[in-house]
Amino acid sequence: MREDGRIRSICIVGGGSAGWMAAATLVRLLGRDYAEITLVESDEIGIVGVGEATIPQMRTFNRMLGVDEDQFIRDTRGSFKLGIQFVDWGRLGHTYFHPFGSYGVNMGGLSFHAYFLRLNQLGEAPSLDDYSLQAVAAERGRFMRSVDAGPNSPLSDIAYAYHFDATLYARTLRSYAEAAGVRRQEGRITAVHRDATSGHVRAVQLESGREIAADLYLDCSGFRSLLIGQALGNDFIDWSHWLPCDRAVAVPCANGEAIEPYTRSTARAAGWQWRIPLQHRTGNGHVYASRYMSDDEAAAILLANLDGEPLAEPRLVPFRTGHRARFWDGNVVALGLAAGFMEPLESTSLWLIQSGLSRLMAMFPDRDFDAATIARYNRIMTTEFEEIRDFLILHYRATERSDTPFWEYCRTMAIPERLAEKLRVYAAHGRVFRENEELFNDTSWFAVMWGQGRRPAGHDPLAAAMPLDLTRDRLAEIRQVMQTSASYMPPHREFLQRECGVAA
Repeated sequence: MREDGRIRSICIVGGGSAGWMAAATLVRLLGRDYAEITLVESDEIGIVGVGEATIPQMRTFNRMLGVDEDQFIRDTRGSFKLGIQFVDWGRLGHTYFHPFGSYGVNMGGLSFHAYFLRLNQLGEAPSLDDYSLQAVAAERGRFMRSVDAGPNSPLSDIAYAYHFDATLYARTLRSYAEAAGVRRQEGRITAVHRDATSGHVRAVQLESGREIAADLYLDCSGFRSLLIGQALGNDFIDWSHWLPCDRAVAVPCANGEAIEPYTRSTARAAGWQWRIPLQHRTGNGHVYASRYMSDDEAAAILLANLDGEPLAEPRLVPFRTGHRARFWDGNVVALGLAAGFMEPLESTSLWLIQSGLSRLMAMFPDRDFDAATIARYNRIMTTEFEEIRDFLILHYRATERSDTPFWEYCRTMAIPERLAEKLRVYAAHGRVFRENEELFNDTSWFAVMWGQGRRPAGHDPLAAAMPLDLTRDRLAEIRQVMQTSASYMPPHREFLQRECGVAA
């Protein structure tokens, strides 16, 4: 890189979680003096802010920033999350749990799932949840962080994530970024000016007439996709034929005595309802397909299935599932909703921002904006979106439900070949393979396939290398260890009060 070609100014268009995550990341990793960082947002433009559940990778992001976890929980009115409970997805009246962490332990170099399947197909080991600390603890409403309990104890490696108020999180990140040197510019962008030769964005113009020029732009403008979509004309790749939900209606409600350490997803007639318990309220939303259900009906279903008194009027959020054809175009990189959207069924929205930022920092440009680097970034991000898309499609496709037109469509729809292959491989011997850097590992895929009623014809034949009696003994021991370990964990609310200083 020519020294004089270094990026010296960065403009982040839009605030919210995406904008302030980007600002905090850039100033943390580049430092105060590498480049001038400006974030432009308007108080007149609201943020979507309905995503309040995360996956364990969010802990890595907070550690990168040097954020104290207890203070973070207090500041965002947060709670802890051990996984997701799914209600009525595989069939009406059935519930399963998708836990963080692993099931059991791998034995003899073979996945634990193989031994579980061997016993289950003999009429033994009926409950998969018995072998997950997170599933057992979630059912009991218990939580704690990892402790040094020895290398073989599940208490030594407890995977967890967070629930939090997304608006408060953006506010926390803003304070962090501004203190570190990021400059916030209030104002609505009314025009985007491009260079006549390169086609790059040259400046954004505010309603006041002021122009802000930068070397690199991050489009965090939400569904408007102001730069990557409107100004640069990137096409939107629509996945609504696989993921037909296109609306969400959201409302907070008063919470009860318990704060469950998990997210709940309950399937409804034309979509699903989320429930996210925070310290001060419970977040609720109904994601649905407008082709099969009206907005009024969706809002009525949501309001009829709240745990407490509504604390606001229901808010409608229309969306399209899919992504921009290019995430990085010229000198513009899109993050968050500006880049694409997938319904928050597995809490991946903030991860996709985090992943985009991580890959941008690994391939950070100079002012030449090397075409090969940009092409690699776009290829990797496209694959990331597609792999998560397939995991979400699995929830809809792997169902026995045909009680409504929506579920009949989902149960019988054609699916991407990559997902179809995973299902065929699983159907034979219950094997699930994690491909390359795929976000969801074999535990997650197995949890959903098994949880939604998919039963393979057999098990991995290598599981028979372990004597049957020894397999029984080991699984019985693992089951007992999970029960004992969960008993050691305190109730979730008690942990929040004792460790995070949360008021009773």
